[in-house]
Formats: sequence, C-alpha cells, structure tokens
Amino acid sequence: MSNKTKKKLDENFDTEESKEEAKEESEVEEASDNKDKAEAEDTSKEAEDTTQESEEDNEEASEESKDKKSSKKDKKNKAQEVIDELNDKVMRQMAEFENFRKRSDKEKTQMYDMGAKSILEKILPVVDNFERGLDAAADGDSFADGMKMIYKQLMTSLEEAGVKEIEAEGEEFNPDYHNAVMHVEDEELGENIVVEVLQKGYMYNDTVLRHAMVKVAN
Repeated sequence: MSNKTKKKLDENFDTEESKEEAKEESEVEEASDNKDKAEAEDTSKEAEDTTQESEEDNEEASEESKDKKSSKKDKKNKAQEVIDELNDKVMRQMAEFENFRKRSDKEKTQMYDMGAKSILEKILPVVDNFERGLDAAADGDSFADGMKMIYKQLMTSLEEAGVKEIEAEGEEFNPDYHNAVMHVEDEELGENIVVEVLQKGYMYNDTVLRHAMVKVAN
C-alpha cells in the first residue's frame, strides 16, 4: 500500500472517529442540558409548591387571626353588656335605698313629732295652772318670785323645743289659729277682731299644738 493511500485512509479514519466523538459529546451535552433543564423545572415546581403552601398558610393564619379578633370582640361586647347590666342594677338599688332612706327619715320625723306633740299637749295644762297661780300671787312675795323664775325657765325650754305662743289679742280672727268661744258687740272695736284671750294657744314648729280660745268683737 502506498504511503499516499495509507495517509488518506488515516485521514478518513480520523474524520469518522472525530464525528463519533463529536456526536457522543453532543449527546452527552444534550443529556446534561436536559438534566439541568429537568432539575430547573423541578426546582421551579418546588418553589411554586412552596409559594402556594406559604400562601395557603398565610390564608389560614389570616382566617385564624380574623376568628380570634371576632371572638375577642364578641367577648368584649358580652363583658360590656354584663358591666352595663350590673351598673344598671347598682343604680337602681342606690335609687331604691335613697328613697327608702328619705321615707324612713320622714316616718321617723313624723313619729317624733307625734310623740313630742302628745307630751307637750299634756304639759300645756300645767303651764296654764302655773300662770293662774302666778297671777293670784301677791306682789313682793319671795316665793312667788322664785316660781316666776322657774316659769320663765320652763317657757324658755319649751321655746327651744319648738313651742311658741300664738299671737291672738288685737289680731284679726283666724280660724286656723283661733277658736272663738265668745262674741261681743262693740262699735269702738274693729270688725272680727280678737278682744280677749281666754286660753293661750301654742304652735309646735309649723303645726298648731293648741288653738287659742278667744273672744271676738263684731
């Protein structure tokens, strides 16, 4: 075989071998690219799945947060309703107690006034007799002077207790305070005027303890 022919055969062999190697390298590179592409697709899919799961978790967390807020708001509203109800009950009880206190104070005052009037009414005849005795006493009698001092002390005590004499003589007759038991005709006196007090009348605070027994003119 000639050298020229041998060289040509070597060149043909090298070309075929190179083609095979190139083809194999191309197949390897293509397989590698496909693998990388598949891995990239898997990674992208995993990322998408992770993102979707994260979004779902966020949605669940948001729903749970809304439920918690709603539950907390409901509890707060119920607590406020209970507080308002208790405040209303307390205010009602306070109002009822205040009314009870006022009613009790009024009843106590009425009972005290009734008891005081009952006692004072029994004392007044004693005062009347005291005055009659002093009027009959002789002037300059030391005993009578002592009784006058005691009488003055008694009247001061009655005045401090709320008892005062009803003004009658010289006043116009008033049936609310005076009890007319005698009537006289006298042109010199005014019409319907009290000319004489036969028995003194007394007031206890703002109520009549005893009407004044009087003589009225005209």
